[in-house]
Amino acid sequence: MYDIIVVGGGCAGYSAAMYAGRLNMKTLVLEGQRGGVLALAGAIENYPGYNNIDGFELVEKMRNHALEYDIDIKGEFAKDVKKKGKNFVVKGSKSYEGKTVIFATGSEWRKLGVPGEEELATKGVHYCALCDGPMYKGKTVAVVGGSDSAAKDALVLSEHASHVYMIYRREKIRPEPVNLARVEEKIKKGKITIINNTNVKEIQGKDSVASVVLDRTHKGKNDLKLDGVFIAIGHIPLSELAKKIGVKANKGGEIIINRKAETNVAGVFAAGDVADTHFKQAITGVAEAVLAAYGAFEYVSKQKVKAT
Repeated sequence: MYDIIVVGGGCAGYSAAMYAGRLNMKTLVLEGQRGGVLALAGAIENYPGYNNIDGFELVEKMRNHALEYDIDIKGEFAKDVKKKGKNFVVKGSKSYEGKTVIFATGSEWRKLGVPGEEELATKGVHYCALCDGPMYKGKTVAVVGGSDSAAKDALVLSEHASHVYMIYRREKIRPEPVNLARVEEKIKKGKITIINNTNVKEIQGKDSVASVVLDRTHKGKNDLKLDGVFIAIGHIPLSELAKKIGVKANKGGEIIINRKAETNVAGVFAAGDVADTHFKQAITGVAEAVLAAYGAFEYVSKQKVKAT
């Protein structure tokens, strides 16, 4: 019997486990994809204490910090969660019982949902510039999206590709000021071109990406010849397991939490990208995770008092 079962192994999951360990709670982490999205983020420049650190390195430091305490981390995905009286049973390779659960399941990349995307996945359609960008040395690629993540992807790709297009459905891209300045510098150097007020209607190609079809013309044409397309239009929260035990989520699928990282189900907490926090960053996920761990500690402590 565990005091706390943490579902998810990104920055939020490891931080929750670290703090639970400090509180002498018997803790299990089912990490699933080790490191989560942060491990694929590339350079991180907005985490306190580090002017510049690779995302994978940062999340590994968090994992190793958690392992300084007497906790269990298993490289398993949680497949199911059920209530068992006041406790919870989380199924991985086998079933584990806990008094509380912290969902730090994160999110997955949002798909564009256009013809050709699924058929050409890994054949020119990608979701991680850091992972797959080096394959496009000297080629022409596009990033679909206009967020800070999309800008960072375009910057990464500009180090490999001969040219990078940013295709965005709104008037202006909206990265953080520092990354906007970097994109603008690349535009001046002829490495990046922004195509605003435009959507991708279709991705074309037989064995690999050849072009995309746009919903408005660019330089007199609706088709744009490309070697690769990187989709950067956000993420979908992985909240399905939590919802199975009655945890409430908003319309976007994010788990609804209060300022203590509590959900509507007693003994269940959530933190990180899966939660309904408006501003999602590694630092906010870590903070929520610590609140969740402390909340779980208080919950278990109260249950022990009631039992006596």
